Amino acid sequence: MQYKLTAPVTRKDLEPLRAGDTVLLSGVVYTARDAAHKRMMELLDQGEELPFPVEGSVLYYVGPTPERPGEAIGSAGPTTSGRMDTYSPRLLDLGQAVMIGKGARNQAVKDAVVRNGAVYLAALGGAGALMAASVKKAEVVCWEDLGCEAVRRLEVEDMPLTVILDIRGGDLYQSGPEAYRNSLN
Repeated sequence: MQYKLTAPVTRKDLEPLRAGDTVLLSGVVYTARDAAHKRMMELLDQGEELPFPVEGSVLYYVGPTPERPGEAIGSAGPTTSGRMDTYSPRLLDLGQAVMIGKGARNQAVKDAVVRNGAVYLAALGGAGALMAASVKKAEVVCWEDLGCEAVRRLEVEDMPLTVILDIRGGDLYQSGPEAYRNSLN
């Protein structure tokens, strides 16, 4: 199935999604990679607020290239999500609803997805220009010193994504190969 979502999202918005579904995402998406996640944890450890509203938020693991004149953003392909696995359960427990990246996630992240009614969506790796075409506006929110890893607020329209982990524990990295093997019989 294909769904349209507008961020920020609620658990109810995510309930129909199943691993393997496609999503066209519009609305507000924040970018954060390894260095930004580390700084977010430092803020939380100090009892401070994060630089964006966490409840219902969407985080895209991307470090975009500089934009050309007339473009909102440069190439914006996903980075490997596993590098955020240590940080993701804490953010999900605080209300983050959607993660976007590429690659498999560890069991702690999978458990946090189910516990919090969140989802993990995959962006097409190697297609940074396609992903960037969905970005209509981009602005640095904080940590400009991190360069491409600074936290940005993106306004996106119909960003094409695939559901990898759903709120019921569905995992496309497990069910996909199994369905393929079964189709050969």
